[in-house]
Amino acid sequence: MEKINKVAIVGGTHGNEFTGIYLLKKFENFPDLISRTNFETQTLFANPQAFELVRRYVDTDLNRCFKLQDLGNPNKTNYEETRAKFINQMLGPKGNPKFDFILDLHTTTANMGLTIVLVNNHPFNLKIAAYLSSVEPDVRIYSWINPGEENAFVNSICELSLGIEVGPIAQGTLKADLFQKTERLVQTSLDVIENFNEGKLNLINRDITVYKHLKVVDYPKNKDGEITAMIHPELQGRDYQQLTPGEPIFLTFDGETIYYEEETPTWPVFINEAAYYEKGIAMCLTKKETMTL
Repeated sequence: MEKINKVAIVGGTHGNEFTGIYLLKKFENFPDLISRTNFETQTLFANPQAFELVRRYVDTDLNRCFKLQDLGNPNKTNYEETRAKFINQMLGPKGNPKFDFILDLHTTTANMGLTIVLVNNHPFNLKIAAYLSSVEPDVRIYSWINPGEENAFVNSICELSLGIEVGPIAQGTLKADLFQKTERLVQTSLDVIENFNEGKLNLINRDITVYKHLKVVDYPKNKDGEITAMIHPELQGRDYQQLTPGEPIFLTFDGETIYYEEETPTWPVFINEAAYYEKGIAMCLTKKETMTL
């Protein structure tokens, strides 16, 4: 693999996820923090108008706007669609990017801790994720890949990329501990790239745990599309913990428990994510697997 020459750190893809935004502001004020000897690092504030409104987005979710057909569609002209085309011109174009690696910074209201999100299984992405999990034991690796389906996230512009997702944290707020942990993950990622370019990095060869995306689960709803149940108290906050058949997942408003009825265990993530109510996602189900690098 060739050396990495340009790295982009993206924050504020969602305007109410303040951790990445204020990290970018810090890096802009103290550029030495992200300066390395053998590659260029730039920051990109992805959605400034949504930040001004303290909203996830203005017109549509920017982090779902990066499919090639949408980027090339002249009829896609709302704010985020136009912004996606601008970002694609700046970092991309997708498939032949000007930047070699993208770090995209996010937060979640779910109890996800420190999560590395993969949008493909490139060996270098897996190696960095494995290294981060080896130096920070709380890191988990979530592979959000739908086979045969193009990814629409901003970091899908580059084949080499990671998403960093931390939580739980309320929308439009900062938490010092998560801010510092996110910054450490960014710094360590840049150090790994620097060492790789110098040929000094003994990229680890070991087993890692990966939570592979299976599907999303919606809330129970009535014929009018209104939710009729909440995340069950026994499931709330149990991201990355095994859910076995027969365990509670929802509690209806009249007190009835709805149970997980599939045949095999799963490991749910993004449980009760606030931003996903509109998407019809109560949680994402994953399969816990061990991979040898």
